[in-house]
Amino acid sequence: MAVPKRKVSKSRLRMRKAAWNSKVPHAAVMACAECGAPRQPHRVCPSCGKYNGRQVVVKETEE
Repeated sequence: MAVPKRKVSKSRLRMRKAAWNSKVPHAAVMACAECGAPRQPHRVCPSCGKYNGRQVVVKETEE
């Protein structure tokens, strides 16, 4: 079994973690068909509460 010969420095560890995060694809953003607000695909719209043309979450209007 392999055993590290020396401790990995904080700098080297953080550089490795930062390189991994740059490779991870970012979430796609698309416009809601009902209100046009930006939302993630396959998620309920955060502004109007609709998904696939149906009202899923009831959003209260500010009065």
